[in-house]
Amino acid sequence: MTQLLIDDYLRGPTLLRAAVQGMSREQLLAKPVLGTWSTLQVIAHIADFEPVYADRMKRVIAEDQPLLMAGDPDLFAARLAYEERDLEEELNLISAVRRHVARILLAQSPEVFARTGQHNRDGSLSLEVLLRRVTGHIPHHLKFIADKRRALGLS
Repeated sequence: MTQLLIDDYLRGPTLLRAAVQGMSREQLLAKPVLGTWSTLQVIAHIADFEPVYADRMKRVIAEDQPLLMAGDPDLFAARLAYEERDLEEELNLISAVRRHVARILLAQSPEVFARTGQHNRDGSLSLEVLLRRVTGHIPHHLKFIADKRRALGLS
């Protein structure tokens, strides 16, 4: 089960890259669906939270019951220059972080995936739960990117 989950985790950046294939900078910055982020903002959000999840997972592996802090996606989006980001840099970061973490995860014994940290908002979270959450993060946002592509007449 763990190997399949790690495979899905590693597949995420390929799915994300395919979802934005062929979009111009103007299309990436467009907000065709009222009240939602642009596609570039979605990509920047994912890129910002990949290292957060990487840190959480590494700390759960290395430390005993580490404190895991929540982050506010809306504050990140408002204050971290999402509109100025470079798509290729963001995609490369996501891919690099996932390859880096996957190598660490693959070296762990099955019982390590039951280790936990204490999230300040969500309570006790195991390594497996953290991995499942971050693995589902890209597919969750692919739906929104698909909606934007449709609204722009790209799908």
